[in-house]
Amino acid sequence: MLIIAAAFIGIGCVDNEDTTTEDVTTEDVAEEATVSGEISVTGSTTVLPLSTLEAEAFMDEYPDAIITVKGGGSGVGIAALLDGTTEIAQASRSIKDSEVDEAQSNGINPVEHAIAWDGIAVVVNPENPVTEITFEDLKGIYTGTITNWAEVGGEDAEISVVGRDSSSGTYEYFKEEVLGDDVEFTENALALSDNGLVKESVVGNTQAIGYIGYAYLDENVKALALDAAGDGTLVEATPEMITSGEYPLARQLYYYTNGEPTGLAKEYIDYVFSATGQDVVSESGYFPVN
Repeated sequence: MLIIAAAFIGIGCVDNEDTTTEDVTTEDVAEEATVSGEISVTGSTTVLPLSTLEAEAFMDEYPDAIITVKGGGSGVGIAALLDGTTEIAQASRSIKDSEVDEAQSNGINPVEHAIAWDGIAVVVNPENPVTEITFEDLKGIYTGTITNWAEVGGEDAEISVVGRDSSSGTYEYFKEEVLGDDVEFTENALALSDNGLVKESVVGNTQAIGYIGYAYLDENVKALALDAAGDGTLVEATPEMITSGEYPLARQLYYYTNGEPTGLAKEYIDYVFSATGQDVVSESGYFPVN
């Protein structure tokens, strides 16, 4: 669990010709009274670094507020929202119908807030000569029908398959888009709890393949160009391709609240959607929604 400390805030100047000193004091006191308290943001490890930066920036501006940010996976976050142990669930996938049904039975009304764009990068070790892959071959690798890199244009070596655990929204999204709802991952796939561990596994194994959120992409891994249709049209994981929707594994990232947010949760989410908050989205390696 990450609890982020508060910092200094400055109060902006007001034109006294238009507003009386008494009015300014009353408004400032009212604002400070509302931007205070404590909430938690729980769930997706993909959204985790973004929420961490947003919470830090928010608390720099509002020192009486405490935002606690925790990971665990999208499913963990949504479950926490449904049982009332978090005010905001962070998710890298849309909420499932079954989760909506459970929420309603618990008297919870999940409201979705799309806060950023992301793209899932399919990555290999930089020493791997493979630079592109079709969805058909990707499905074969992750279902276990393709087991050697030579089958997809690489060297004669066994493929080490790395993925995410089933509580991950990235796992759910990748499964739906690449494998299909009724197809299961190979039992030989290494299921890891977060993006960072997937990247580390690929960095440390020249024969590994994995998938990670775009914000985790760096020079230590190589993102493969994707051919979704199998017609030779290759699309790379770049900001331009992701934000245009042309990249086949582009997706939105979400916050979920119980009903429309109020109090500190509303102040925080409004901040995330503000120009400053969307600048933080860019700084974190994701892409703004407005």
